[in-house]
Amino acid sequence: MNRLKIGNVCLDNPVILAPMAGVSDLPFRLLCKEQGAGMVCTEMISAKAILYGNKNTEELMRIHPKEGPVSLQLFGSDPKIIGEMAKRIEDRPFAVLDLNMGCPVPKVVNNGEGSALMKNPVLAGRIIEAAARSIHKPVTVKIRKGFDETSINAVEIARIAQESGAAAVAVHARTREQYYSGQADWEIIARVKEAVRIPVLGNGDVTDAETALAMMEQTGCDGVLVGRAARGNPWIFREILAAMKGEAKPQRPDRQALYEMILRHAGLLAEYKGEYTAVREMRKHVAWYSTGLPHAAGLRRKINEMETMQQLTDGMKELLLS
Repeated sequence: MNRLKIGNVCLDNPVILAPMAGVSDLPFRLLCKEQGAGMVCTEMISAKAILYGNKNTEELMRIHPKEGPVSLQLFGSDPKIIGEMAKRIEDRPFAVLDLNMGCPVPKVVNNGEGSALMKNPVLAGRIIEAAARSIHKPVTVKIRKGFDETSINAVEIARIAQESGAAAVAVHARTREQYYSGQADWEIIARVKEAVRIPVLGNGDVTDAETALAMMEQTGCDGVLVGRAARGNPWIFREILAAMKGEAKPQRPDRQALYEMILRHAGLLAEYKGEYTAVREMRKHVAWYSTGLPHAAGLRRKINEMETMQQLTDGMKELLLS
Protein backbone atom coordinates (compact mmCIF):
# COMPACT_ATOMS: atom_id res chain seq x y z
CA MET A 1 0.00 0.00 0.00
CA ASN A 2 1.47 3.32 -1.11
CA ARG A 3 1.72 6.23 1.28
CA LEU A 4 0.07 9.36 -0.06
CA LYS A 5 2.07 12.59 -0.21
CA ILE A 6 0.27 15.93 -0.47
CA GLY A 7 2.84 18.68 -0.84
CA ASN A 8 5.20 18.15 2.08
CA VAL A 9 2.64 16.16 4.09
CA CYS A 10 3.00 12.38 4.01
CA LEU A 11 -0.05 10.34 5.04
CA ASP A 12 0.26 6.84 6.49
CA ASN A 13 -2.44 5.66 4.10
CA PRO A 14 -4.64 7.10 1.33
CA VAL A 15 -8.03 6.68 3.05
CA ILE A 16 -9.41 10.03 4.17
CA LEU A 17 -12.47 11.13 6.12
CA ALA A 18 -14.32 13.60 3.89
CA PRO A 19 -15.47 16.95 5.26
CA MET A 20 -19.15 16.81 6.19
CA ALA A 21 -21.11 19.69 7.69
CA GLY A 22 -22.69 18.66 10.97
CA VAL A 23 -20.80 15.36 11.04
CA SER A 24 -17.01 15.64 10.84
CA ASP A 25 -16.57 17.57 14.07
CA LEU A 26 -13.65 16.95 16.43
CA PRO A 27 -15.19 14.00 18.35
CA PHE A 28 -16.11 12.13 15.18
CA ARG A 29 -12.75 12.86 13.57
CA LEU A 30 -10.99 11.37 16.60
CA LEU A 31 -13.03 8.18 16.30
CA CYS A 32 -12.25 7.85 12.59
CA LYS A 33 -8.56 8.51 13.20
CA GLU A 34 -8.50 5.78 15.85
CA GLN A 35 -9.99 3.39 13.29
CA GLY A 36 -7.20 4.12 10.83
CA ALA A 37 -8.11 7.15 8.68
CA GLY A 38 -4.96 8.47 6.98
CA MET A 39 -6.24 12.03 7.26
CA VAL A 40 -9.41 13.64 8.62
CA CYS A 41 -11.12 16.81 7.38
CA THR A 42 -12.91 19.48 9.36
CA GLU A 43 -16.39 20.67 8.66
CA MET A 44 -16.64 23.46 6.08
CA ILE A 45 -15.52 26.79 7.58
CA SER A 46 -16.46 30.21 6.20
CA ALA A 47 -13.53 32.53 5.50
CA LYS A 48 -15.82 35.51 6.16
CA ALA A 49 -16.83 34.03 9.51
CA ILE A 50 -13.15 33.91 10.51
CA LEU A 51 -12.75 37.51 9.35
CA TYR A 52 -15.64 38.66 11.55
CA GLY A 53 -14.60 36.59 14.58
CA ASN A 54 -17.66 34.35 14.62
CA LYS A 55 -17.74 32.41 17.91
CA ASN A 56 -19.11 29.18 16.42
CA THR A 57 -16.36 29.20 13.81
CA GLU A 58 -13.72 29.10 16.52
CA GLU A 59 -15.23 25.82 17.72
CA LEU A 60 -15.16 24.41 14.17
CA MET A 61 -11.42 25.13 13.92
CA ARG A 62 -10.54 23.33 17.14
CA ILE A 63 -8.07 20.49 16.54
CA HIS A 64 -6.85 17.75 18.90
CA PRO A 65 -3.19 16.65 18.81
CA LYS A 66 -4.21 12.98 18.43
CA GLU A 67 -6.32 13.44 15.28
CA GLY A 68 -3.61 14.67 12.91
CA PRO A 69 -2.94 15.06 10.13
CA VAL A 70 -5.99 17.29 9.72
CA SER A 71 -7.23 19.04 6.58
CA LEU A 72 -9.00 22.29 7.44
CA GLN A 73 -11.59 23.21 4.83
CA LEU A 74 -12.35 26.83 3.96
CA PHE A 75 -15.05 28.17 1.69
CA GLY A 76 -15.59 31.60 0.21
CA SER A 77 -15.65 33.49 -3.07
CA ASP A 78 -13.36 36.46 -2.40
CA PRO A 79 -9.69 35.71 -3.23
CA LYS A 80 -8.43 38.51 -0.98
CA ILE A 81 -10.37 37.30 2.06
CA ILE A 82 -9.42 33.66 1.40
CA GLY A 83 -5.74 34.58 1.17
CA GLU A 84 -5.79 36.79 4.27
CA MET A 85 -7.72 34.28 6.38
CA ALA A 86 -5.50 31.41 5.26
CA LYS A 87 -2.51 33.40 6.49
CA ARG A 88 -4.29 34.37 9.72
CA ILE A 89 -4.93 30.74 10.69
CA GLU A 90 -1.77 29.15 9.30
CA ASP A 91 -0.21 28.70 12.76
CA ARG A 92 -3.09 26.47 13.85
CA PRO A 93 -2.26 22.75 13.98
CA PHE A 94 -3.76 21.64 10.67
CA ALA A 95 -1.55 20.03 8.02
CA VAL A 96 -3.43 20.85 4.81
CA LEU A 97 -5.74 23.69 3.80
CA ASP A 98 -8.62 22.53 1.60
CA LEU A 99 -10.77 24.87 -0.49
CA ASN A 100 -14.40 23.88 -0.98
CA MET A 101 -15.66 24.21 -4.53
CA GLY A 102 -18.16 21.39 -4.31
CA CYS A 103 -20.78 22.17 -1.66
CA PRO A 104 -24.24 21.98 -3.32
CA VAL A 105 -26.31 23.64 -0.56
CA PRO A 106 -28.44 26.51 -1.96
CA LYS A 107 -27.48 29.12 0.64
CA VAL A 108 -23.80 28.53 -0.18
CA VAL A 109 -24.26 28.31 -3.96
CA ASN A 110 -26.49 31.40 -4.05
CA ASN A 111 -23.61 33.37 -2.50
CA GLY A 112 -21.36 32.32 -5.36
CA GLU A 113 -19.48 29.92 -3.08
CA GLY A 114 -19.03 26.13 -2.98
CA SER A 115 -19.96 24.43 -6.25
CA ALA A 116 -21.02 27.77 -7.78
CA LEU A 117 -17.29 28.29 -8.38
CA MET A 118 -17.39 25.43 -10.89
CA LYS A 119 -19.21 27.95 -13.12
CA ASN A 120 -16.44 30.53 -12.78
CA PRO A 121 -13.07 28.88 -13.52
CA VAL A 122 -11.18 32.19 -13.60
CA LEU A 123 -12.36 33.15 -10.12
CA ALA A 124 -11.70 29.61 -8.88
CA GLY A 125 -8.10 29.91 -10.07
CA ARG A 126 -7.65 33.29 -8.38
CA ILE A 127 -8.95 31.88 -5.08
CA ILE A 128 -6.62 28.88 -5.21
CA GLU A 129 -3.65 31.07 -6.13
CA ALA A 130 -4.42 33.52 -3.31
CA ALA A 131 -4.44 30.72 -0.74
CA ALA A 132 -1.39 28.93 -2.12
CA ARG A 133 0.67 32.15 -2.17
CA SER A 134 -0.39 33.16 1.34
CA ILE A 135 0.73 30.08 3.26
CA HIS A 136 3.50 27.49 3.27
CA LYS A 137 1.17 24.57 4.01
CA PRO A 138 -0.19 22.59 1.04
CA VAL A 139 -3.48 23.78 -0.44
CA THR A 140 -5.94 21.27 -1.89
CA VAL A 141 -9.26 21.76 -3.69
CA LYS A 142 -12.49 19.77 -3.54
CA ILE A 143 -14.54 19.97 -6.72
CA ARG A 144 -17.43 18.18 -8.41
CA LYS A 145 -17.89 16.60 -11.83
CA GLY A 146 -19.42 19.90 -12.90
CA PHE A 147 -22.29 22.18 -11.96
CA ASP A 148 -24.80 20.24 -14.06
CA GLU A 149 -24.79 17.81 -16.97
CA THR A 150 -24.42 20.66 -19.47
CA SER A 151 -21.19 21.87 -17.86
CA ILE A 152 -18.95 18.91 -17.03
CA ASN A 153 -15.69 20.73 -16.39
CA ALA A 154 -13.87 18.90 -13.59
CA VAL A 155 -10.86 18.34 -15.85
CA GLU A 156 -10.61 22.06 -16.67
CA ILE A 157 -10.94 23.10 -13.01
CA ALA A 158 -8.40 20.48 -11.91
CA ARG A 159 -5.87 21.79 -14.45
CA ILE A 160 -6.48 25.33 -13.23
CA ALA A 161 -6.05 24.15 -9.64
CA GLN A 162 -2.70 22.59 -10.51
CA GLU A 163 -1.51 25.71 -12.36
CA SER A 164 -2.67 27.91 -9.47
CA GLY A 165 -0.58 26.07 -6.89
CA ALA A 166 -2.85 23.32 -5.53
CA ALA A 167 -1.01 20.29 -4.14
CA ALA A 168 -3.92 17.88 -4.76
CA VAL A 169 -7.49 17.85 -6.01
CA ALA A 170 -10.44 15.81 -4.73
CA VAL A 171 -13.23 15.00 -7.18
CA HIS A 172 -16.77 14.21 -6.08
CA ALA A 173 -18.00 12.32 -9.13
CA ARG A 174 -21.47 13.90 -9.17
CA THR A 175 -22.68 17.25 -10.45
CA ARG A 176 -24.01 19.93 -8.15
CA GLU A 177 -27.51 19.30 -9.52
CA GLN A 178 -27.28 15.66 -8.40
CA TYR A 179 -26.42 16.65 -4.82
CA TYR A 180 -25.80 13.15 -3.36
CA SER A 181 -28.31 11.19 -5.44
CA GLY A 182 -27.83 8.93 -8.43
CA GLN A 183 -24.71 7.00 -9.26
CA ALA A 184 -21.31 8.66 -9.05
CA ASP A 185 -19.51 8.79 -12.40
CA TRP A 186 -16.07 7.40 -11.59
CA GLU A 187 -14.99 7.94 -15.19
CA ILE A 188 -14.61 11.67 -14.47
CA ILE A 189 -12.11 10.84 -11.69
CA ALA A 190 -10.08 8.79 -14.19
CA ARG A 191 -10.14 11.67 -16.68
CA VAL A 192 -8.93 14.13 -14.04
CA LYS A 193 -6.17 11.72 -13.00
CA GLU A 194 -4.97 11.52 -16.61
CA ALA A 195 -5.01 15.30 -16.97
CA VAL A 196 -2.95 16.44 -13.96
CA ARG A 197 0.33 15.58 -12.22
CA ILE A 198 -0.79 16.36 -8.67
CA PRO A 199 -2.49 13.66 -6.55
CA VAL A 200 -6.17 13.05 -7.29
CA LEU A 201 -8.56 11.89 -4.57
CA GLY A 202 -11.78 10.14 -5.52
CA ASN A 203 -15.09 10.71 -3.79
CA GLY A 204 -18.57 9.29 -4.37
CA ASP A 205 -20.11 5.86 -3.75
CA VAL A 206 -17.27 4.55 -1.58
CA THR A 207 -19.46 2.53 0.75
CA ASP A 208 -17.14 -0.26 1.91
CA ALA A 209 -13.73 -1.84 1.37
CA GLU A 210 -14.73 -3.38 -1.94
CA THR A 211 -15.88 -0.10 -3.49
CA ALA A 212 -12.80 1.75 -2.18
CA LEU A 213 -10.49 -0.73 -3.90
CA ALA A 214 -12.64 -0.73 -7.03
CA MET A 215 -12.50 3.06 -7.27
CA MET A 216 -8.71 3.13 -7.00
CA GLU A 217 -8.34 0.32 -9.53
CA GLN A 218 -10.81 1.73 -12.06
CA THR A 219 -9.75 5.38 -11.88
CA GLY A 220 -6.09 5.25 -10.89
CA CYS A 221 -6.79 7.83 -8.18
CA ASP A 222 -4.20 8.28 -5.45
CA GLY A 223 -6.59 8.15 -2.51
CA VAL A 224 -10.24 7.91 -1.55
CA LEU A 225 -12.49 10.17 0.50
CA VAL A 226 -15.05 8.39 2.65
CA GLY A 227 -18.07 10.54 3.46
CA ARG A 228 -21.61 9.43 4.25
CA ALA A 229 -20.60 5.76 4.57
CA ALA A 230 -18.61 6.66 7.70
CA ARG A 231 -21.65 8.03 9.54
CA GLY A 232 -22.40 5.58 12.32
CA ASN A 233 -19.58 3.43 10.93
CA PRO A 234 -16.08 4.67 11.83
CA TRP A 235 -14.99 1.03 11.50
CA ILE A 236 -15.08 1.44 7.70
CA PHE A 237 -11.53 2.81 7.80
CA ARG A 238 -10.02 -0.28 9.39
CA GLU A 239 -11.93 -2.45 6.91
CA ILE A 240 -10.64 -0.53 3.87
CA LEU A 241 -7.08 -0.59 5.21
CA ALA A 242 -7.23 -4.34 5.80
CA ALA A 243 -8.41 -4.86 2.22
CA MET A 244 -5.63 -2.65 0.87
CA LYS A 245 -3.07 -4.71 2.77
CA GLY A 246 -4.61 -7.97 1.58
CA GLU A 247 -5.60 -8.92 5.11
CA ALA A 248 -8.76 -10.68 6.25
CA LYS A 249 -11.78 -8.44 6.73
CA PRO A 250 -12.04 -7.39 10.39
CA GLN A 251 -15.04 -8.70 12.24
CA ARG A 252 -17.99 -6.31 12.23
CA PRO A 253 -18.71 -4.78 15.65
CA ASP A 254 -21.10 -6.74 17.82
CA ARG A 255 -23.68 -5.08 20.06
CA GLN A 256 -21.16 -4.65 22.89
CA ALA A 257 -18.71 -2.87 20.57
CA LEU A 258 -21.54 -0.75 19.17
CA TYR A 259 -22.63 0.18 22.71
CA GLU A 260 -19.07 1.14 23.66
CA MET A 261 -18.56 3.23 20.51
CA ILE A 262 -21.83 5.12 21.00
CA LEU A 263 -20.94 5.93 24.61
CA ARG A 264 -17.40 6.94 23.65
CA HIS A 265 -18.81 9.20 20.92
CA ALA A 266 -21.30 10.72 23.35
CA GLY A 267 -18.59 11.18 25.97
CA LEU A 268 -16.34 13.05 23.55
CA LEU A 269 -19.23 15.25 22.45
CA ALA A 270 -20.02 16.05 26.10
CA GLU A 271 -16.38 16.87 26.78
CA TYR A 272 -16.15 19.33 23.90
CA LYS A 273 -19.70 20.67 23.62
CA GLY A 274 -21.36 20.02 26.96
CA GLU A 275 -23.99 17.47 27.97
CA TYR A 276 -27.01 19.35 26.64
CA THR A 277 -25.64 19.61 23.11
CA ALA A 278 -24.01 16.17 23.20
CA VAL A 279 -27.22 14.27 23.92
CA ARG A 280 -29.13 16.14 21.23
CA GLU A 281 -26.41 15.72 18.62
CA MET A 282 -26.20 12.00 19.43
CA ARG A 283 -29.79 11.59 18.22
CA LYS A 284 -28.70 11.65 14.56
CA HIS A 285 -25.58 9.61 15.29
CA VAL A 286 -27.51 6.87 17.09
CA ALA A 287 -29.88 6.72 14.11
CA TRP A 288 -26.87 6.08 11.88
CA TYR A 289 -25.20 3.63 14.29
CA SER A 290 -28.41 1.62 14.56
CA THR A 291 -29.15 1.35 10.83
CA GLY A 292 -30.10 -2.23 10.02
CA LEU A 293 -30.59 -3.30 13.62
CA PRO A 294 -33.83 -4.99 14.65
CA HIS A 295 -36.19 -2.53 16.36
CA ALA A 296 -34.08 0.41 15.12
CA ALA A 297 -37.17 2.59 14.71
CA GLY A 298 -38.04 2.13 18.37
CA LEU A 299 -34.46 2.95 19.31
CA ARG A 300 -34.65 6.23 17.40
CA ARG A 301 -37.90 7.16 19.08
CA LYS A 302 -36.37 6.57 22.49
CA ILE A 303 -33.20 8.52 21.80
CA ASN A 304 -35.27 11.51 20.72
CA GLU A 305 -36.83 11.59 24.18
CA MET A 306 -33.50 11.40 26.07
CA GLU A 307 -32.08 14.59 27.56
CA THR A 308 -29.20 13.49 29.83
CA MET A 309 -26.09 11.34 29.47
CA GLN A 310 -27.44 8.99 32.10
CA GLN A 311 -30.64 8.49 30.13
CA LEU A 312 -28.58 7.89 27.00
CA THR A 313 -26.35 5.36 28.77
CA ASP A 314 -29.28 3.50 30.33
CA GLY A 315 -31.23 3.55 27.10
CA MET A 316 -28.35 2.19 25.02
CA LYS A 317 -27.71 -0.54 27.58
CA GLU A 318 -31.35 -1.59 27.53
CA LEU A 319 -31.69 -1.49 23.78
CA LEU A 320 -28.34 -3.03 22.80
CA LEU A 321 -27.31 -5.28 25.69
CA SER A 322 -30.50 -6.57 27.29
